[in-house]
Amino acid sequence: MTLNPAPALLDLRQDVAVLTAALIDFNSVSGNETELADAVESALRAIPAYTVTRDGDAIIARTELGRSERVILAGHLDTVPLPTVEGSLGTVPATWESGVPGEGILYGRGTTDMKGGVAVQLALAATLFDDGRQPDKDVTFVFYDHEEVEAVKSGLGRLVRNHGDLLQGDFAILLEPTHGTVEGGCNGTSRFEATTIGETAHSARAWMGVNAIHAAAPILARLAAYEPQTINVDGLDYRESLNAVKINGGTAGNVIPDRCVVEINYRFAPDKNPDQAEAIVRDLLEGFDVVRTDAAAGARPGLNHPAAASFVAAVGAEPKPKYGWTDVARFSELGIPAVNFGPGDPLLAHKDNEHVDADAIRECLRALRTWLAP
Repeated sequence: MTLNPAPALLDLRQDVAVLTAALIDFNSVSGNETELADAVESALRAIPAYTVTRDGDAIIARTELGRSERVILAGHLDTVPLPTVEGSLGTVPATWESGVPGEGILYGRGTTDMKGGVAVQLALAATLFDDGRQPDKDVTFVFYDHEEVEAVKSGLGRLVRNHGDLLQGDFAILLEPTHGTVEGGCNGTSRFEATTIGETAHSARAWMGVNAIHAAAPILARLAAYEPQTINVDGLDYRESLNAVKINGGTAGNVIPDRCVVEINYRFAPDKNPDQAEAIVRDLLEGFDVVRTDAAAGARPGLNHPAAASFVAAVGAEPKPKYGWTDVARFSELGIPAVNFGPGDPLLAHKDNEHVDADAIRECLRALRTWLAP
């Protein structure tokens, strides 16, 4: 009989930066999260304070203290694929620039996006009740798979469908990298295809056909001339962007193309929904065949909620808007105000030299622990 191997052991009480390195050492590229999920589940089940539920490679751990307020701390276990450039530092296993674990800069896939944040969640879960502390809020820790791929595979989306009752709360914090600053809400995102149709001909007799690529030139001109807005939503300025991101047309070097498709991405402020965003794109590209292929609503910042306001005050830095889409939008759809807050520079996410300062991880843990159990 073949026995399943025991999950790798995670020491949640070690220095949180060293714990981050241990998490990075699990290669958990999207679709390969099981080994890390096993280790996280095993570590959480060893803490009596939590009721633990697992669904696929996603885990929920909840306190049941009977508090009047519940806070959700969420993070994804997966990463984008490892760098392919030889000699890249942002790979697996993790490496310390200093050569000394816990000191200085930590390199590896997921240091910022977002195993530093996940390490903070786990360290907080392990130590929340230390030294006689009693959190003044109930806490739900959420760890999930398949964030870095198409939305239909999202582990958080699956948890919402299968265990929505366990995800109820008053306020949510997603530990995506924010440089240790609260980033409220997020922009929405939508994708479109604008298609032009021509007529094929031999390129030596181009006048016998209609060039669909040339016909797409006005689409590109309108997009290039468009001036994206910056829109204030609940006190934060969200900068929009509308761009062609891919163009596809042509079949051979001696054939006039009869079809051209321009792919477009619109990042829109959370003052509008996907249908309203689509209307803006259709108005700009009036006269062309435009099809929406994907859309995800943004999230308003929700900083006027008492829990959000107290958290912002505890962090102490001026909150900023989140320009990219994150899973705070999923919590917003559930009626839960949500912000992004985590260690590391978001501009380093997915880079071949992805890295984080050990002290940034420690400071993130300190801020959350102080707020939850003052």
